[in-house]
Amino acid sequence: MRRTFVRPQSLAEQAAVTIRQRIIDGVLPLGGAVSEVALASDLGVSKTPVREALLRLSKDGLVDILPQRGTYVFRLDARQVMQLTVMRELLELKALAMAGPAHRELGAALSAVVEAMARALEDEDPQAYRRLDDGFHQAIIDAAGNEFLADAYDRIAFRVQALRSGLARDRGRNRRSFVEHQEITALVKAGDMAAAERLLGHHIRFNGEAYVATLGGG
Repeated sequence: MRRTFVRPQSLAEQAAVTIRQRIIDGVLPLGGAVSEVALASDLGVSKTPVREALLRLSKDGLVDILPQRGTYVFRLDARQVMQLTVMRELLELKALAMAGPAHRELGAALSAVVEAMARALEDEDPQAYRRLDDGFHQAIIDAAGNEFLADAYDRIAFRVQALRSGLARDRGRNRRSFVEHQEITALVKAGDMAAAERLLGHHIRFNGEAYVATLGGG
C-alpha cells in the first residue's frame, strides 16, 4: 500500500495562516501597523518565523513592508477597490457561464450555502455569515472546473474577503446580500444562467461601491 507523506507546516507557514486569517477577520484592520514583536509574543514564537510569514503575505498583497517605516496591513484606495471589483466581475461571471452545463450541481451547492446563511443571520453571527459569503462565491469559481481561472481568483480572494469583513457588521447590508444570494441560487437552479449572470454582476458592483463607502472613498 502506497503512503502519502504529508510535510508538517513550518512555524513560518503556521504564522502566515494565522496572520492571514486575522487580516481577513478584521482583527488586524486594513492599513493598521503590524508589530513583529507583538505577533511573536502572541503566537509564542520568535520573531524569525513571524518575519518570514510577513514576507510571504507581502507577496500575496496582504501586507506592505516599508523599509525604515514598518509593516502595515494592505489598504486600497477607491480606484483600487473598483479595479478589484472589475476583476472579480470578470472572473466570477465567466466562471458562472462556464458552469452552465452543471447548473443543477451548482444550484444544489449554492442552496446548501444559502441555508447556512439563513441560520447565521438568525443567530446574528456576522462573521459566520461573512465566511459563508466567501464560500458562496468560491463555489461559483469551483464550478467552472478551470484551474487557471481558479488560480487567478485565488490571487485576489484574500483581499476581497478582508474587504467583505468590513461590511459584515452591517445587518441591513447582510439582509440585502442574503436576498440577492437567494435569487442568484434560484436562477441557477432553474437554468436561467443569463439572468443569474446579470444579477451576479449587479451584486458584485453594488458591493464594490459599498466597500468604497466603508473605506471613506465616496
